[in-house]
Amino acid sequence: MGMTNSGKAKEIQVFHGPNLNLLGTREPEVYGTTTLAEIDGALRAQGLDAGLEVKCFQTNREGELIDEVHACREHADGILINPGGLTHTSVSLRDALLSVDIPFVEVHLSNVYARESFRRHSYLSDVAVGIVSGFGPASYRLGFDALVTHLDCSTV
Repeated sequence: MGMTNSGKAKEIQVFHGPNLNLLGTREPEVYGTTTLAEIDGALRAQGLDAGLEVKCFQTNREGELIDEVHACREHADGILINPGGLTHTSVSLRDALLSVDIPFVEVHLSNVYARESFRRHSYLSDVAVGIVSGFGPASYRLGFDALVTHLDCSTV
Protein backbone atom coordinates (compact mmCIF):
# COMPACT_ATOMS: atom_id res chain seq x y z
CA MET A 1 0.00 0.00 0.00
CA GLY A 2 2.48 2.59 1.19
CA MET A 3 2.26 5.89 -0.67
CA THR A 4 -0.34 8.04 -2.39
CA ASN A 5 0.30 9.53 -5.82
CA SER A 6 1.65 12.65 -4.08
CA GLY A 7 4.36 10.58 -2.38
CA LYS A 8 2.77 11.01 1.06
CA ALA A 9 2.22 7.88 3.15
CA LYS A 10 -1.39 6.71 3.10
CA GLU A 11 -3.24 7.40 6.30
CA ILE A 12 -5.73 5.43 8.37
CA GLN A 13 -7.79 7.41 10.84
CA VAL A 14 -8.95 5.46 13.89
CA PHE A 15 -11.95 6.72 15.83
CA HIS A 16 -13.08 5.50 19.24
CA GLY A 17 -16.47 6.59 20.55
CA PRO A 18 -17.89 7.16 24.02
CA ASN A 19 -16.61 5.28 27.06
CA LEU A 20 -13.76 3.60 25.20
CA ASN A 21 -11.33 5.77 27.16
CA LEU A 22 -12.17 3.49 30.11
CA LEU A 23 -10.95 0.30 28.43
CA GLY A 24 -8.89 -1.84 30.73
CA THR A 25 -11.05 -1.06 33.75
CA ARG A 26 -14.60 -0.81 32.34
CA GLU A 27 -16.45 -4.14 32.54
CA PRO A 28 -13.33 -6.25 31.94
CA GLU A 29 -15.50 -9.37 31.70
CA VAL A 30 -17.03 -7.87 28.52
CA TYR A 31 -14.27 -5.63 27.13
CA GLY A 32 -11.09 -7.21 28.52
CA THR A 33 -8.16 -5.57 30.29
CA THR A 34 -6.34 -4.05 27.32
CA THR A 35 -6.26 -0.25 27.51
CA LEU A 36 -7.09 2.15 24.72
CA ALA A 37 -3.46 3.36 24.74
CA GLU A 38 -2.33 -0.24 24.15
CA ILE A 39 -4.79 -0.65 21.26
CA ASP A 40 -3.66 2.64 19.70
CA GLY A 41 0.00 1.67 20.10
CA ALA A 42 -0.58 -1.69 18.43
CA LEU A 43 -2.44 -0.02 15.54
CA ARG A 44 0.34 2.52 15.04
CA ALA A 45 2.88 -0.31 14.96
CA GLN A 46 0.71 -2.25 12.53
CA GLY A 47 0.52 0.83 10.34
CA LEU A 48 4.26 1.39 10.50
CA ASP A 49 4.83 -2.21 9.37
CA ALA A 50 2.51 -1.55 6.40
CA GLY A 51 4.07 1.81 5.55
CA LEU A 52 0.98 3.71 6.68
CA GLU A 53 0.42 6.62 8.99
CA VAL A 54 -2.15 5.92 11.71
CA LYS A 55 -3.91 8.68 13.65
CA CYS A 56 -6.12 7.84 16.63
CA PHE A 57 -8.86 9.90 18.26
CA GLN A 58 -11.26 9.16 21.11
CA THR A 59 -14.11 11.28 22.42
CA ASN A 60 -17.16 10.90 24.59
CA ARG A 61 -18.97 13.64 22.63
CA GLU A 62 -20.99 12.87 19.51
CA GLY A 63 -20.59 16.34 17.98
CA GLU A 64 -16.84 16.31 18.54
CA LEU A 65 -16.58 12.92 16.82
CA ILE A 66 -18.59 14.23 13.86
CA ASP A 67 -16.31 17.28 13.61
CA GLU A 68 -13.25 15.01 13.53
CA VAL A 69 -14.84 12.79 10.86
CA HIS A 70 -15.43 15.90 8.75
CA ALA A 71 -11.84 17.10 9.30
CA CYS A 72 -10.27 13.78 8.29
CA ARG A 73 -11.58 14.06 4.74
CA GLU A 74 -8.61 16.31 4.05
CA HIS A 75 -6.04 13.65 4.94
CA ALA A 76 -7.40 10.13 5.56
CA ASP A 77 -7.54 7.33 3.00
CA GLY A 78 -9.51 4.99 5.27
CA ILE A 79 -11.32 5.01 8.62
CA LEU A 80 -11.40 2.34 11.31
CA ILE A 81 -14.16 3.16 13.80
CA ASN A 82 -15.49 1.73 17.03
CA PRO A 83 -18.43 4.08 17.58
CA GLY A 84 -19.32 2.55 20.95
CA GLY A 85 -22.91 3.26 21.95
CA LEU A 86 -23.28 5.71 19.05
CA THR A 87 -23.47 2.64 16.82
CA HIS A 88 -27.05 2.11 17.90
CA THR A 89 -28.22 5.71 18.15
CA SER A 90 -26.50 8.13 15.80
CA VAL A 91 -27.97 8.92 12.41
CA SER A 92 -25.75 12.04 12.52
CA LEU A 93 -22.58 9.96 12.73
CA ARG A 94 -23.81 7.84 9.83
CA ASP A 95 -24.45 10.98 7.78
CA ALA A 96 -20.99 12.34 8.63
CA LEU A 97 -19.29 9.13 7.50
CA LEU A 98 -21.28 9.15 4.27
CA SER A 99 -20.52 12.82 3.65
CA VAL A 100 -16.73 12.37 3.72
CA ASP A 101 -16.86 9.45 1.28
CA ILE A 102 -13.94 7.60 2.88
CA PRO A 103 -14.12 3.79 3.13
CA PHE A 104 -14.55 2.65 6.73
CA VAL A 105 -14.63 -0.53 8.75
CA GLU A 106 -16.75 -0.76 11.89
CA VAL A 107 -15.22 -2.65 14.82
CA HIS A 108 -16.50 -3.79 18.20
CA LEU A 109 -14.62 -5.51 21.00
CA SER A 110 -17.60 -7.60 22.09
CA ASN A 111 -19.93 -9.70 19.98
CA VAL A 112 -22.78 -7.22 19.81
CA TYR A 113 -25.10 -9.96 18.49
CA ALA A 114 -24.65 -12.00 21.67
CA ARG A 115 -25.65 -9.10 23.91
CA GLU A 116 -28.79 -7.03 24.51
CA SER A 117 -31.17 -6.87 21.56
CA PHE A 118 -30.74 -3.09 21.11
CA ARG A 119 -27.04 -3.66 20.33
CA ARG A 120 -27.93 -5.75 17.28
CA HIS A 121 -28.86 -2.68 15.24
CA SER A 122 -26.16 -0.45 13.79
CA TYR A 123 -26.76 2.77 11.90
CA LEU A 124 -23.36 2.26 10.26
CA SER A 125 -23.07 -1.38 9.22
CA ASP A 126 -24.95 -1.16 5.95
CA VAL A 127 -22.67 1.61 4.66
CA ALA A 128 -19.41 0.20 6.06
CA VAL A 129 -16.92 -1.80 4.01
CA GLY A 130 -17.35 -4.45 6.70
CA ILE A 131 -17.74 -5.17 10.40
CA VAL A 132 -15.49 -7.02 12.84
CA SER A 133 -17.10 -7.86 16.17
CA GLY A 134 -16.39 -10.08 19.12
CA PHE A 135 -12.64 -10.63 19.08
CA GLY A 136 -11.66 -8.18 21.82
CA PRO A 137 -8.67 -5.99 20.94
CA ALA A 138 -7.95 -8.28 17.97
CA SER A 139 -11.11 -6.85 16.36
CA TYR A 140 -9.11 -3.69 15.71
CA ARG A 141 -6.19 -5.60 14.16
CA LEU A 142 -8.51 -7.67 11.99
CA GLY A 143 -10.51 -4.62 10.95
CA PHE A 144 -7.31 -2.74 10.13
CA ASP A 145 -6.08 -5.60 7.94
CA ALA A 146 -9.43 -5.77 6.17
CA LEU A 147 -9.44 -2.01 5.55
CA VAL A 148 -5.89 -2.06 4.17
CA THR A 149 -6.80 -4.98 1.89
CA HIS A 150 -9.87 -3.07 0.68
CA LEU A 151 -7.84 0.07 0.02
CA ASP A 152 -5.18 -1.92 -1.86
CA CYS A 153 -7.85 -3.55 -4.02
CA SER A 154 -9.59 -0.21 -4.62
CA THR A 155 -6.43 1.42 -5.98
CA VAL A 156 -5.44 -1.32 -8.42
